Amino acid sequence: MTDREELTDEEWEQISQMGVEVNATKLQIEDFKESILWQDIKRELGMWGKGFSAEMMSIVDDAAGSNPSTASVLLHMGDLNGRVKAVDYFLGLPDVFLQILEEKEKEDESRLETTD
Repeated sequence: MTDREELTDEEWEQISQMGVEVNATKLQIEDFKESILWQDIKRELGMWGKGFSAEMMSIVDDAAGSNPSTASVLLHMGDLNGRVKAVDYFLGLPDVFLQILEEKEKEDESRLETTD
């Protein structure tokens, strides 16, 4: 169903607590996922992610010989790691929105069953 792995229970709980509201329909999101625009966005973000990962690996490779455990290097590694996570999160947004809508449908169905 999704382009990426399903969310863990913990991730789903965090998103649910944030009160994310989705105004699009499932069909609109599914159409967007098939669109040329989304393919372009995914390709661009994929290049960003690869660039961030490559920069992290070059720091790791440099560290093997010089042990640069200074605060600035560690902060830079943290920044790069955060960027990679942000790219991954953004790439998963359509699937997150679909999961939110599916969960809402289940809740609505459950409410209807209990009121009948």
